[in-house]
Amino acid sequence: MGQALGDVLPLAVAIAVFPIPIIAVVLMLGSDRGTAKGFAFVLAWCVGLAAVGAIVLVLAGAVDATDEGEPATWANVLLLGLGLLAVAAAVKQWRSRPRSGEETQVPKWMRTVDDFTIAKAGGAGIALSALNPKNVLLTAAAATEIAEIDLAAGQETVVLLVFVVIASVGVLTPLVLSLALGDRSHELLDQGRGWMARDDAVIMTVLLLLLGAKLIGDAVSGFSV
Repeated sequence: MGQALGDVLPLAVAIAVFPIPIIAVVLMLGSDRGTAKGFAFVLAWCVGLAAVGAIVLVLAGAVDATDEGEPATWANVLLLGLGLLAVAAAVKQWRSRPRSGEETQVPKWMRTVDDFTIAKAGGAGIALSALNPKNVLLTAAAATEIAEIDLAAGQETVVLLVFVVIASVGVLTPLVLSLALGDRSHELLDQGRGWMARDDAVIMTVLLLLLGAKLIGDAVSGFSV
């Protein structure tokens, strides 16, 4: 189980520091009924990640991700494909970055966060975790890494839950700070939001490139066994 935890840790950390979900939570916390919206978003986020991971684990179990104790060929092919997709996403992110002097544009839906209901906040949590291509890619990669270790079902569940918790640290932190510091947290959160909004493209590019290299390396290592 330790190997599985080590394999999924970088993927979980990458999801945790993705800027857009963190910015969304900060904006919700600053709106009317912000704490309730923040709770709804974070809960839905966790459910979304867990659902994607569980689906991939079930599918991997159905077709057997191991071959006599070693990773199955299809699992290595999938990791290779996911790694290449991550590299491609990094290149796309870099090319779409704001040029010098250009203002960073936030998604249009973020401009309406003040008008979100609690249900909409939960829907945003699901959308950014279970429907966002980058998060789905990394969560599927993590589930594949777990499946090819050939753990018992209970151990797989534990590793997946640890993955979800670590991957949720980014969206949990603003909520915890808001609860702990109250109004004093607003300035700190706004500063963090501004920095992430400015450097979103660079952060995403570096993360996706590193994770793409990791997944490709894991696949090549699996092929050579």
